[in-house]
Parts: sequence; C-alpha cells; structure tokens
Amino acid sequence: MSTPLSIPDICPPQADATTIKAIIDNKTKPPGALGQLEDLAAQLASICSLDQAQSISIKKPCMLVFAADHGIAAEDISIAPQLVTQQMVHNFLAQGAAINCFAALNHMQLKVIDAGVLEAIDHPNLINQRVGKGSANFVAAPAITEAELNQCFEFAKQLIDQLHQSGCNIIALGEMGIGNTSSAAALMAAYLNLPISDCVGRGTGINDQQFARKTELLNQALSFHQAHLDSPLEILRRLGGFEIAQMTAAMLYAAALGKLILVDGFIASAAALAAVQIQPAARDYMVFCHSSEEAGHQRMLQHLQAKPLLQLGMRLGEGTGAALAMNLIYAAQSFYNDMASFEHAGIDAV
Repeated sequence: MSTPLSIPDICPPQADATTIKAIIDNKTKPPGALGQLEDLAAQLASICSLDQAQSISIKKPCMLVFAADHGIAAEDISIAPQLVTQQMVHNFLAQGAAINCFAALNHMQLKVIDAGVLEAIDHPNLINQRVGKGSANFVAAPAITEAELNQCFEFAKQLIDQLHQSGCNIIALGEMGIGNTSSAAALMAAYLNLPISDCVGRGTGINDQQFARKTELLNQALSFHQAHLDSPLEILRRLGGFEIAQMTAAMLYAAALGKLILVDGFIASAAALAAVQIQPAARDYMVFCHSSEEAGHQRMLQHLQAKPLLQLGMRLGEGTGAALAMNLIYAAQSFYNDMASFEHAGIDAV
C-alpha cells in the first residue's frame, strides 16, 4: 500500500499471572475443577481489573454489529439476494433479530453500524459509517481502495474512542453482509497460505452448484491478486469487505485501549485473524466465543490457538455466539469475585 495506515501500538496485559492463578487455585474447589471457565476468569482478571487483579470489573459491555454489502454477491453464490443485507439491518433496528434477543438477555448495549450497505438507511439508531455502496467484486479488482481502507480505520477508531469515553471495557463484534463468507474464506486462504478447498464453506446453505461456483470464483480471485498479497493490510484491502475491515480496525483499537474483545463466528474470526496478522499482541485481548458450522472456522481457530467457549452448531452470524457467551463472562466474573477461598471458608485446601 502506498498510503500507510496509522496502526495503534498494543501492549500485552500487565496484570500478574501468578497472582491471578493463586486467587483461582485458592477458591473452594480442586485446582482446575472449573475447566475452561478458569482460563476465562484468568484472562478477564488480566484485562478487566482495576485493583491489581483482585477482582474483575465488567462495565457497559457493547455488541457492535457491522453491516455491508459485497460485490461478489452479484455472482449468485448466496441463498439470499443482496437486498437482504438492508432488510436485516432494518430488522436489527426494529429489535426483531436473534442478536436483539440475546444482547438484551445478557445486558449488552447493541449498536448497529452501516459500514457500506448498498442503499443508505435513514434511522436515528443506526450509526452511519458508510464507506461506499458495497465493496467491489474482488474476483477481478481490489475489494477496497486505499482511501476506503483508511476511512474504515478512521471510523472504527472514532467508534471505539466513544465507547472508551463511555466507560465500556468489553466489546463484542458481529456482522451482516450477503456474500461475506466468500470474503472471509479468501482472507483465510491468503493469510494462512491454504488452498481454497480448506477454507470455503456453504455459508447459510447454498446448493452444490453454487458451492462449486463459489469455490471456482475464490480460486480465480486468489490467482488474480496473488502478486500483491504481500502484507496483512494489502490482503485485507484486496479480499476483505467494509464490515470486515471496520471490525479488524475496531479490534486493534480496542486492544490498544486494553478492552476485552468477544469474537463471534467465521466472519468475525476472519477479522480477528487479520488483526492478529497486523498486530500479534491483539490476540491477548480476544475471547473466541463459539465454533461455527462454517467449514473453515475450526482450522482458523486452531491457527489462532483458540478454544471457543461454545459449540452449538450455529452459523447465523450477527454476533449471536458472542452475545450468548456473555453469560459465561458473567459466570467467570462471579466465581472469581465472590467464591470463597479455602481460608475464608475454613476448609482445608484440596
């Protein structure tokens, strides 16, 4: 890229891991008896603590749902037309989607962001971060221009800064965009140097003919861009989408400000993969919330050394897996803060 982006510096969490482990091990339970919940509590204590990891503080958790359209959707490789992106944004704003239900259930703010839906939507509760009317068809052109990528990062920075000023310390990310599993699969193949066949899936349920066409088009795209996939940002620019680019930037800026990042499914994980490729230290701040049914997600999670919290056979997107995982965040906070120690309970340590 000829125009360098301003990438934030990210420092690892500073809390003392030995202190955190001692607090967890001294709870009234055998060591490790709460399994993955103990690992989650340790990560929370290292990030969401104001008192040298003595307690976990959760403040104003916020779900960000980024919506945008993709040029490749014109190739008829999705079960739904592009119009559905706009329709689902209206559904989010009308409180009618799964993410509305799950975010409300788990006491999360929900913010819907238009990152580049084909047709603009006028609604007082919609955050306008439009970069364009959908990204370009990356089969034969870069999905995003350099100026557009800069705008994606600037919009994300402004949004994360606003949440930071409000006191929010946990940010979850979801998305909506017909065609975005194609973009995520292409990003995965480019970042991990894998064949498309290891990355591509059926999205929300395409038929065999569409799946074969999708695979063919993604191979064409990687061949077309191959000579230019020389940096993480250039890969994101050429193969990403407006919502994926803004999610990537939001993760980077959130990590730089020391916030916990809840990553949803395949699309959000592709953005997380991009963020980690750009700034490896961002990984310390990420919790991967569920294992999607999308074909490449398991391999992507393995590369990121991520053990997802939930495995429910979901493939909806919208941030639904991240919202459901919020209940486990509260559970980890509760036992870390409120469960008695052996000394306090008068019980001999196991």
